[in-house]
Amino acid sequence: MKKTVIISFIIILLIFACTAIYNLLPEKKLLEGTKIDYLLVEKSERTMKAYSGDKLIKTYKISLGGNPDGHKVFEGDQKTPEGIYVINDRNPNSGYHKNLGVSYPNDTDRAKAKALGKSPGGNIKIHGLRNGGFGIIKKLHRFTDWTNGCIAVTNGEVDELYEAVVPNAKIEIRP
Repeated sequence: MKKTVIISFIIILLIFACTAIYNLLPEKKLLEGTKIDYLLVEKSERTMKAYSGDKLIKTYKISLGGNPDGHKVFEGDQKTPEGIYVINDRNPNSGYHKNLGVSYPNDTDRAKAKALGKSPGGNIKIHGLRNGGFGIIKKLHRFTDWTNGCIAVTNGEVDELYEAVVPNAKIEIRP
């Protein structure tokens, strides 16, 4: 019994140590003044690539909706939409640090949901971590899909995207 407790304690310490190291690893920052006009989300890869013109500037690791496979059809399906949209809003006072609005739903999205007798939902965002102390999680959020259909990055990453993404930038979300 004592040996099991010691081994369990060592495993827990190793998990905390690895978590701390992972969160401390430095990440490439955008150069000040960088302007992003196109975002490419590849849901299957859990990445979002930021472009300025044709030049890839940075790749972000992301979390998605809790049921990420397939296109968002209706409110509450926990899916992240797929298709071409624009960044149509900015909120510096979001419940999730800051956010950038995605123009979902479009007319096609509305029609598909209506055919099912449902609301398409909305409020799809690129956002940071939930306010109230969750920012301490940092990069660990990437280990699971946890949003209601949004695209989540760290608070530091949403800060730089908030400054760099130009109004009406195109965002393409692929399966």
